[in-house]
Amino acid sequence: MGTFNKLIVCRTLGFLLFIESVFMLLAMFVSVFYGEQVVRPFLISVGITFGSALALFLVGRKASKEMGRRESFFIVATIWVIFSFFGMLPFYLSGAISTVTDAYFETISGFTTTGATVLNNIEAMPNGLLFWRALLQWLGGIGIIVFTLVLLPFFAGNGTFLYKAEVPGITLEKLRPRVRETAQKLWKVYILLTAVLILLLWTGSMNLFDSVCHAFTTIATGGFSTKQSGILHWNSAYTEYIVIVFMVLGGTNFTLIYYLVHGKFKRLRNNDEFKWYLWAICIFTIIVFAGLLISNQISGNLEHTFRNALFQVTATITSCGFSTADYVQWGPFFWIILLLLMASGACSCSTGGGIKIIRSGTLLKNTLNEFRRQIHPRAILPVRINNSVVPQEMIVNVSIFVLVYIMVIVISTLLLTGIGIGFEESIGSVVSCIGNTGPGLGKTGPTGTFAFLPDFAKWILGFNMIVGRLELFTLLIIFLPGFWKNR
Repeated sequence: MGTFNKLIVCRTLGFLLFIESVFMLLAMFVSVFYGEQVVRPFLISVGITFGSALALFLVGRKASKEMGRRESFFIVATIWVIFSFFGMLPFYLSGAISTVTDAYFETISGFTTTGATVLNNIEAMPNGLLFWRALLQWLGGIGIIVFTLVLLPFFAGNGTFLYKAEVPGITLEKLRPRVRETAQKLWKVYILLTAVLILLLWTGSMNLFDSVCHAFTTIATGGFSTKQSGILHWNSAYTEYIVIVFMVLGGTNFTLIYYLVHGKFKRLRNNDEFKWYLWAICIFTIIVFAGLLISNQISGNLEHTFRNALFQVTATITSCGFSTADYVQWGPFFWIILLLLMASGACSCSTGGGIKIIRSGTLLKNTLNEFRRQIHPRAILPVRINNSVVPQEMIVNVSIFVLVYIMVIVISTLLLTGIGIGFEESIGSVVSCIGNTGPGLGKTGPTGTFAFLPDFAKWILGFNMIVGRLELFTLLIIFLPGFWKNR
């Protein structure tokens, strides 16, 4: 590795902050449209963000076009922190959220599409801030870097490192040979799905503003709502089923959705991860539905109970975090199921969080092979995904990933319980935040918020959100001493 290229880091971060200031300006225009008093805080926030962007861009204006792995990892790891710092300004300067910790927690929860909130009266928020809150999740859903690759011409072929750092995983299926073309295709699919969902929600019980905000947060599998009670506010079966469908799409590999849109159904039908994903939703929905019937927790009629089970399973495995029922009241059996779904997550290259189905499936297949090797020690038993053999180094990578994932959960839970937070809230919040799901257990469940937690806990959980969003290695690698050594 050569010398760390600070100038290209400054230039890239400056361009990214410029993008954030443009979207912040868009949210300000929403406040102008509704005649709200938060226009001035928005204007100040835009000015600070744009000024910082300009300063960074000028510092790095003479940077070379070469970008290596270290620069890519550093940019992707730090931009979530930096974006959240500037993104919190409208909340804090307007007084809507009174402390820096809470404003930062809410913002980083938005950008990472976690959906954990400290707000106890969402309806009291100005529409401009609600729109900005939803827009944060929409931007974070497909990834800031992926969006940037569409716009930054000077990345050229060097964008590969950024793309891989932003979209890590066991496989990386490109739509086109060039990374920038791949990013463009992904964004076209993302925008198309968002537009369709806006129209479908608008034809239901939501007005246009609520439709736009919920389309942003549904397709991004984020879970922020414009109402304190979330989707339940509308009490509409139509709305809930529409949201279920698009949560499933949000948790699907976007390259597969691209192929589906272009009529290449075999790509979808023959993809192992997608099949496991749908089977997981079906099986766990049946388990939860049967559990609710057996425990006599029928809400309304059977269809409504089934819808609650389907909605909650889908919202949890896709890490969307919406809820139409207080699952905390269902009991520990259901908590364990939902915690497993939070950790497992949806498909790779989707807006969902968690370990990802493909990693879980690979690990399970390799485990079964180990049992077979005990009986047939000389047998060659490769792990196959989509009829292709998974390299041994990839299996090792998956095993290490899951181990580190569990270690982060254990350490974070110990830290939270160590400062006096109950085990139920601690484990639920940690698994939820690292899985980018949102609601946890106990007081942080679907009817509660994270407002009561001490500041230290919120910073720990904020770190978990970034670690989960970047799938561990991209963030944790910059803390290794060897990362900074020039060789």
